[in-house]
Order: sequence, then structure tokens, then C-alpha cells
Amino acid sequence: MSVRSAIRLTIGVKIFGIAVGLLVLMGAVAWINLHMTRTVDAQLVVVDKHYVPALITLAQAHIHKLDESSTSRRLAAALLDGDKSDPGYAEYIAKLRRHLAEAGEASKEKLSAARLSINEQIADDLDFDDNVALARLDTHVEFLQQMQRRYEGALGKWLAAAETGNRAEADRLRADLDEWRDDWDERMDSARQEMRTIAGDAILGTRAYQERIVGIGLILMVIAALIGVIIAAGVSTGMVRPVRRLLAGTAAVEQGALDTVVPVTSQDEIGRLTHAFNNMVGELRVKAQIRETFGKYVDPRIVAGLIDRPELTGPEGSRREMTILFCDMKGFTSFSEGMTPAGLVNVLNRYLSVISEPVRRNNGIIDKYIGDAVMAFWGPPFTGAEEQARLACLAALEQLAALPAFQAELPDLMGVRRGVPEVAIRVGIATGEVVVGNIGSEQTRSYTVIGDTVNFASRLEGAGKAYGTRVLISEATQRLAADAVETREIDTVLVVGKSEPERIFEMLGRKGEVAAERLELRDAFEAALVAYRRQGWEEAEAGFGKCLAIDPEDGPSRVFISRIAHFREQPPSTEWNGTWALESK
Repeated sequence: MSVRSAIRLTIGVKIFGIAVGLLVLMGAVAWINLHMTRTVDAQLVVVDKHYVPALITLAQAHIHKLDESSTSRRLAAALLDGDKSDPGYAEYIAKLRRHLAEAGEASKEKLSAARLSINEQIADDLDFDDNVALARLDTHVEFLQQMQRRYEGALGKWLAAAETGNRAEADRLRADLDEWRDDWDERMDSARQEMRTIAGDAILGTRAYQERIVGIGLILMVIAALIGVIIAAGVSTGMVRPVRRLLAGTAAVEQGALDTVVPVTSQDEIGRLTHAFNNMVGELRVKAQIRETFGKYVDPRIVAGLIDRPELTGPEGSRREMTILFCDMKGFTSFSEGMTPAGLVNVLNRYLSVISEPVRRNNGIIDKYIGDAVMAFWGPPFTGAEEQARLACLAALEQLAALPAFQAELPDLMGVRRGVPEVAIRVGIATGEVVVGNIGSEQTRSYTVIGDTVNFASRLEGAGKAYGTRVLISEATQRLAADAVETREIDTVLVVGKSEPERIFEMLGRKGEVAAERLELRDAFEAALVAYRRQGWEEAEAGFGKCLAIDPEDGPSRVFISRIAHFREQPPSTEWNGTWALESK
């Protein structure tokens, strides 16, 4: 492995080393705790196996000895004062003798068992540093056994004297036995107390050892934590500076400083990450330059699609339902006459900026500029299918609302104070299926839309001149935007190149913002239009006349009154359904 590779692995090796070190330390702590816990378990087993049995058997030996003494007294009293003529006398005496023998034998067995437990503990490797005390206790118990044997010899003589009826001898021997028994009892109490002390010390020693285990475990845990903190602090200290530089660079890029370059100070993972960050920022800088440059010629979202999501603007094209808007300045030819080329370009650029801003503000795409005309569209993937018509209609209303401010700028833009022409626009909007994609030659292409809907929107814009309206929209557009705008049905037309007639509507304004007299005009116009379509010329003419009474400048009413005059001279066929051939393009 090269030195360069070794340096690159430094962070990984350190982190791995920290993990391994902590695991080893934790394993050592666990092993020590396990070992000490097993020692405590072994000590408890020893206490249960040797100390407790020895203490119990000494107490049982003492109990049996007291039983022996009590039985011997009853036997001696029966032998001296019992009614030998009683039929049950012999059996009673035999029963007492058997019980006396059993009690004496049981006491001896318990003493032997106690010594056995004591000597097994002395021989056991696991002790509590009490072998000397246990040996002394064993000697004490052994002496009790010797005393018991002498006591039983004297007991036999006492019972023999009582059996022969020698009361004086029996009384003398009983006094000696009482002294022997009292001495044995005192020594037995001493031995039991000594055994209790030894067993208690063993239990206390086990408990102290257990507490020591807990303390050692806590100390080892603290040591492990301190080692982990120290190592982690050392590693983080070596990493924090480049990470902070990288974080500062990220914050700068987030604020738009795409000229940020973070210095690469190592060849480890952080260094490689910094290098990748600088490359990423460089790519962002290039893309930003492309967006900035081409965004002046093509809508920025199309540029973003070409750069970031080329699948949305692929060359194969697709059919989608979209909404198309055409906007044109009225009388542009006369408007531009007499202006210098520089002045014309200056005014036209400002006009197109004013007209384009509402489109962009409402998420529309500027497709192209055709002289003073603007073509824009709405639809997937740039806007949702359910909101495209509404956004297009709102954009058209905002275009109309922006004209007074532009009109106020014209004197300064043209450099004149008098004779400034009045600016007005016509807008046509249609919704329907189009073909969308990158269309053009191998060398030059444009992301655009084509189809009958595009042509229809263009003809609606042109038809505004004939009807004297500002914004005409298709029936599909009116249906999708009905919740947002107020409209008036204008006519049913048959455009060039289509076999089916289309209903067209004039957009009056936003929902809830249209003046009451305009709504009154709309209602009167709709009633007159119904009469017109059923060829009720007098009623229709009267209806349109009523519209002109409300608004003498209403262009559609003037158009229909002129048509009625024409149809009176040249009546349509009986199959006529009110459709008008729209010949203008």
C-alpha cells in the first residue's frame, strides 16, 4: 500500500481503532466482572456447603444432648421410684432406654458431621483466611466428643446405681453428672457461638468482595469512557478544521457565491470530499452561466430542463393538453412609423418586458417573440393540467392591467411629449391538444408547441380585431377557468382548416371584480345571441340595441347588428345553426 493510500485511510483506521480499542476494553471489563462474579458464586457455595451445615449440626448435636439428659433423668426416676409391679413398667423402662441410646447416638453423629464440614472447609482451596479459627473450632468440638464419651460412662454408672436401688450412690453420681453436663453445655454454646462468628465473617467477606467487584467495574467503565473521549477528541480535532471550511463553503454556495473554492489540505476522506465539492461548485457555476446566458433567449425553465432534466425536453416530442396565449399590439405598424431603429428597439424591448412579466409571474413559458407579438404556453411539466387555463387567463388580465403604467413611460422611451400613440393589445387563448418537443433542424432547435390549438389561439387574437374585443378565449379555456374569471359568450365560429365549429368567449375580468353594468351587458348579450341563433332578427336586433344602450362602444353588439342587416338581405339556410365562418388568420 502506498503512503498516499495509507494517508487516505487515516480517518477510517482511527475510527476503526477507536471501535476495536473500546471493544477490547469492554471485553476486559466484562471478563473481569465475570471472573469476580464467579468467585462470589463460589464463596456463596462454600458458605452454603460447609459453614451453614457445620453451624446447623452443632445446634442439632446440642439439642440431642439436652434430649439425652432429660431422658436419663426420667429413666433414673423410674428406676428408683417406679412401681415395678405395674404391668407396663418394664415396657416403659425399655422405651426410655431406647430413646436415651438414640439421643446419645444422634448427638455423637451430629458432632462428627460438624467436624467433617469444618475439616472439608479447611481442606478447600477457597477460604476466607479463617483456617486457623476453623482448626481451633475443630479442636474444641473434638474435646466435646471426648467429654461426651466420659459423660456417657458416668451416665451408665448412675443408671446402674438407680437400677439396684442404691439411692445414695445414685444421688452422688447425679451431682457429678450435673456438673459435667453444665460444663459440656457451656463449651457447646461457646463452640456454636464461635461457628456463628466464623460463618458471619465469611458472609461479610463475600459481601465486601461483591462490593469491591461493583467498584472495580465502575472504575473500569469510567476509564473506558475517558479513553474513548480522549481519542474521539483527538480525532475530531484533526477533522474539525477542514469540515468547518467545507461547511463555510457550503453556506457561501447556498447564498449564491458560486466562485467559492475550498482549499484541499489533506488526502483523506475529508480531502476527497472537499475536492468533490469544488468540482460540484464548478459544475454549478457552468450551469449558472448557461442559464444566465441562454435564459435571455429561452425561458429559464426550459434551459433548466435541458441542463438538469433532459428527459422533460427530449427530442421525441409528445402530445399533451396545453393552453396557448397569443398577444399582439394594436396598430404596431403605424405606431413604429417615424421612429429610429434604436428608439423602436428600445420601446419594443420595454413593451415586451412589460407584457412578458405577467406570463412568467403566472408560471407560463414564453415560446417566442414575433415582432411585437408574444406567444406563450402553459401545461405539463411546467404547470399542472388543472390550473393551466386559469393561469393563462390571469396572465392576460395582468397584461391589460400593466398597460397604463407602460403608457405613462412612453414619452420618456420615445423622447417626445406630444403625439404619443395610445397602446392597446389583443389576446387570444385556446386550450387543447398540441405536439410539444424540440423542433427544428439538426443544428438549431426550439422547444415549442405546434398544432390546431396553437393556430386557433392565433386566430382568436386576430378575431379580436373583428369583434372589437381585447381578450378572446376558447370554450375549453372558459370551462377550465370558470371558477376564476367572468366571461361572455361571443359567437360560434368555424375557423379555416377545421370542420367543427367552436364557441368563443370574451374574458371580462376576475371573478367578483367585474362591474355590475358589465354583467348586465353580458346577460343582455346572451339573450340577444339566443334570438340571433334561432333567426329571430327583430328580437336579436332589439337585444343587441339594448347592449349598446348599456355600452355604446360594445364591439360585439355592433358586429351582430351588422350581421343581422346582412342576413335580412341574404337569409341563411334553414339548417343554419348560428355558426360564423372566421376567415381571418
